[in-house]
Amino acid sequence: MSTPFYVSPQQAMADRAEYARKGIARGRSLVVLQFADGIVFVGENPSRALHKFSEIYDRIGFAAAGKYNEYENLRIGGVRYADLRGYTYDRDDVTARGLANVYAQTLGTIFSSAAEKPYEVELVVAEVGETPEGDQIYRLPHDGSIVDEHGSVAVGGNAEQISSYLDQRHREGMTLAEALKLAVQALSRDTNGSEREIPAERLEVAVLDRTRPQKRKFRRISGGQLSRLLDAGAAGGDEEGTSEDAE
Repeated sequence: MSTPFYVSPQQAMADRAEYARKGIARGRSLVVLQFADGIVFVGENPSRALHKFSEIYDRIGFAAAGKYNEYENLRIGGVRYADLRGYTYDRDDVTARGLANVYAQTLGTIFSSAAEKPYEVELVVAEVGETPEGDQIYRLPHDGSIVDEHGSVAVGGNAEQISSYLDQRHREGMTLAEALKLAVQALSRDTNGSEREIPAERLEVAVLDRTRPQKRKFRRISGGQLSRLLDAGAAGGDEEGTSEDAE
């Protein structure tokens, strides 16, 4: 009878973490930035149907990098949690922190389970407040830990380099056009330091806009409005246009 091959718990966890990180690194990066009127989500995504960014609840948005089918399951679970909690208690009881805790428990349980592979995903849950001081951004890596972020955050394949670039250049009170320009510049930088051009049709952009009169603050930006914002950012202007695609 052969002796089972022994792997220490520490080595097993390290191997699972490396497996998840490699899966996430194969996906395109995305960034989430605070600006004067809310929070903007920007990512390179050639698909018009498979979204990286989605609305979870009134003031809460969701962003994910990694395997689409895995983070889509998490997104659907988050929507169900938010709807149930808002219906059972009050809409104000649905918070990004509560949702982040739910996601952390799910990811942590899957990561530590020997019966299934870890999820190859990294999430961002953001909530826009009445003022910039009330904004909340939480990053959730594959192992279920929660990182409270401020100002800007990047996840995905080239996240460390992009985060460093954003940390040096992001500032409070930026307009939407300025924040979008900075996000695109960060995403355009390759690992070797060179820059490439990302056309507007390959960008997915959404915002949590605190100035919207509706309860639901999430809206997508695409088409002519996105082109105008990119042009305004390049020119250093402050043109924000009107919403063409709201959810």
